[in-house]
Amino acid sequence: MVRVLGGAGALIAVGGALVVGSANAFAYQPGTIGFDISYPQCGTSYPINTRLGAPPAVTPHSRTATALPLAMDTRAPRIAAGDSTPPSAVPQSTPPAVSRTVARAVPARGFGIVGVDSGYGFISATHPGNPCLADEYARSPNPALYVNTGYDPSFEQPDHTTADCTTRSQSVPTDAAHQRAWAVGCSEAQKDLLYVTAQGIVNKGGWWLDVETGNSWCGLHGVVCDKTLNQYSIQGLIDTLLSNNATPVGIYSNNYMWSLIVGSNTVHGQTADWYATGQSTAQAAAPYCSSLYSFAGDPVKLVQFVAASVDRDLAC
Repeated sequence: MVRVLGGAGALIAVGGALVVGSANAFAYQPGTIGFDISYPQCGTSYPINTRLGAPPAVTPHSRTATALPLAMDTRAPRIAAGDSTPPSAVPQSTPPAVSRTVARAVPARGFGIVGVDSGYGFISATHPGNPCLADEYARSPNPALYVNTGYDPSFEQPDHTTADCTTRSQSVPTDAAHQRAWAVGCSEAQKDLLYVTAQGIVNKGGWWLDVETGNSWCGLHGVVCDKTLNQYSIQGLIDTLLSNNATPVGIYSNNYMWSLIVGSNTVHGQTADWYATGQSTAQAAAPYCSSLYSFAGDPVKLVQFVAASVDRDLAC
């Protein structure tokens, strides 16, 4: 079976090297509101789901925070100044069906999405995984996972890229540079999978890839390389997660950040977009459920907003 990675760097990929197709789609009930948390919430109270319009609620726990080095992804808020959607792109009205959806009371059990990493694309001794992952996952309703992503030529070194992914990348029918980029994403996924398994998490509700400008990418933060390497790195993540799980993979970003990181190139295998709106209410975030805001070509399944410093997510 043959597949093409699209865009300016369009190349052919063979099913023996890359996973073709996708797992089951994410099953979020439209109108429900969930949250996303990670290592910054260690030692704090976790959010719980409330009725729309009610103050964000939290549930106490006794987990003691583990000190971590300062990381790029602080998750509240997750859109840096200058990275928000341009004003001209802000939707001017909420579709009636969406308005009716978010106006009703949110069911007691919504959903939670828990970060695996400590803000960096690679789990390592220097940048360990989220020390509260198991506790946060256990306390989240209908939980799923998200992982930080990134690409830099330095990630191709043996201290980042695994030998197994280097070997697997040789089957990707492209040039050596793009094979190495694919191996970087593959390695990020392998280390995430190992950490999640070590935390005792068996029933995974899906994986979300956090693709945002705060992390290292070609074309950003002084990293000089072609965006197609970003594309292949993300593809390596998707393929590796899908080959090891029967759960879906989606992508968190927005049109602005995606265009800076991936440009007109495309990735395949994911089934949903999770849109970072930069808004502060569910009503303001709801219009972004429109297909107009699909950045990776998939249905927009979730839209994120930040209320009282808590990352909230509305299911479309």
